[in-house]
Amino acid sequence: MKKLYTLFTFTSLIIGASVSSYAQCAGNRYHDYVFPAVPTPTSGIVYGSNVTAAGTTQSLLLDVYQPVGDVANSRALVILVHGGSFVGGSKTGTDVVPLAKDLARLGYVTASIEYRLGMTNFPFGAHVVDSSDAGAELVRATHDARAAVRFFRKNARIGGNTYGIDTNNIFMMGVSAGGLTALHLAYLDQWSEFPPYIDTTGVTVGNSTGQPGMHGGIEGASGNPGYPSTVKAVVNLCGALGDTLWMHSGDIPLLSFHGTTDGTVPYGYATISVVGFPLLKVCGSSVVAMRANNLGINNCMETWLGAGHVPETTSAAYYDSTITITRTFLEQFTCGTAPNCSYTATPSIAGGINDLSANVDFNVYPNPANTSATIDLALFSGKAVTIEMYDVMGRKVNSASSVKAEKYVINRDNLNAGIYFINVISDGKISSEKVIFE
Repeated sequence: MKKLYTLFTFTSLIIGASVSSYAQCAGNRYHDYVFPAVPTPTSGIVYGSNVTAAGTTQSLLLDVYQPVGDVANSRALVILVHGGSFVGGSKTGTDVVPLAKDLARLGYVTASIEYRLGMTNFPFGAHVVDSSDAGAELVRATHDARAAVRFFRKNARIGGNTYGIDTNNIFMMGVSAGGLTALHLAYLDQWSEFPPYIDTTGVTVGNSTGQPGMHGGIEGASGNPGYPSTVKAVVNLCGALGDTLWMHSGDIPLLSFHGTTDGTVPYGYATISVVGFPLLKVCGSSVVAMRANNLGINNCMETWLGAGHVPETTSAAYYDSTITITRTFLEQFTCGTAPNCSYTATPSIAGGINDLSANVDFNVYPNPANTSATIDLALFSGKAVTIEMYDVMGRKVNSASSVKAEKYVINRDNLNAGIYFINVISDGKISSEKVIFE
């Protein structure tokens, strides 16, 4: 639901930012990889702090990725929230870093955030971990995500807008536990809806163990008070919502992805468990989408038939579908296009968005690969090219110069399994493709 903030208004900021963002779309920003270089993050930025489930104080950090070579100073922002069942995961995880990098190459500023992990009594404590413990951890994560949104609005207002953010176009994208966090930020926004099984006092009474780090109501106390924590839309990858009754007509737009055989977070309505502990009954993405449709909330739902949990982290095809559909969905807000839930046709190679900087398609096969992958260079017309391969942290892990052949085999060597980015550089222009080593 909408909230009113009386401390100050953001009207002039919002109007100016919207005009600037729409103007940027004329150059295919937010639609194609107009910034082809893989960005290196500014890491370890403190955006807040709060008390953990263990009762200690944690500084909260985020990493910012900006389009390389960009001169605009009012860019849409996507905040990414990693997965890990609220007990693990990282802002540098392979579930979020490739998305952060590719969205930055499309023209977004992206931020990958950490949040407080761990549940009271997990795995063992005064009582077996239960819905109170799990619900509290979900709220702690949501409080931290709200603080991250406020951090950027505060910086734009009184901090010189260090990151060049359009505060009218802030989005949140979460994977697994991060998807739950994004959905709860969007729809658990009234105190009257707050689940009664979640303690906010931090006081232990009898067999009821108080939950630390829960103060501050809906907004929480993780930092940057007085600024709005709402976002323009949320993108949910395999997450869930505690109760769809928290959703109301006119609420925040939503894009969801979910596999029908997800055994970690349910596609429908079911109990979610962590390492064998049944914790909460939740509404998976399909139920959330159904409620959104009934209420007329702007939403898209991509159902992955037969897929399990977060398949985009291990499959190039699912990953490219994710980045392309997300791009298309967000364009209605950044560029004023019509709402579109489909995998739209783009200048692309099989399984990826074409890098317009070079305007040359190339294939990498097999993909996924095991010990090596072959790069098809036939379309470079026999020119000598440079080939570089980067990991998801932006580190160069392989390279070759003056390659003049129709095919080039790039070896995995001792690289870990995961997503890698291959750049082919010809005449000063870069074409890029991803490869997954299993």
